[in-house]
Amino acid sequence: MKLSTNFSLQELTKSDIAIRMQIDNTASPQVVENLQALVDNVLQPLRDAFGPIIVTSGYRSKAVNKACGGSTASHHCQGHAADFEALGVDNRELSLYIKEHLKFTQLILEFYEDGVPDSGWVHCAYDSKDLKGQVLTARKVNGRTKYDNGIV
Repeated sequence: MKLSTNFSLQELTKSDIAIRMQIDNTASPQVVENLQALVDNVLQPLRDAFGPIIVTSGYRSKAVNKACGGSTASHHCQGHAADFEALGVDNRELSLYIKEHLKFTQLILEFYEDGVPDSGWVHCAYDSKDLKGQVLTARKVNGRTKYDNGIV
């Protein structure tokens, strides 16, 4: 099922963990609706601006989310979030573009290293009922994930 010119439902529900562990990761109609909003408001506009967007994690069923160690409150479980990169684009630059040009619920520049443009990834959540525009940077400190406000 195509969600836009450049994104399919299969692309946003594919999970290597689900395949490996034989966990069902089928999206409900509500999740498909949420993924459609994410594509319409975040992913397709980024594709139009930057070219190919590689989604590394989209929808995760609760079982898949647990298996990958995701937060129990993850936006991924409702189809509101995706982790992604844009081919050939610095992940900090991509995050700053989203912050300045798009509406979103949460934006996290995850595990980016200065001077390594393709390090880490971008997490963006879109829930039309909660467009708070929270911006964070995630990094590892003493083996734990620490979140700082803003794009650091």
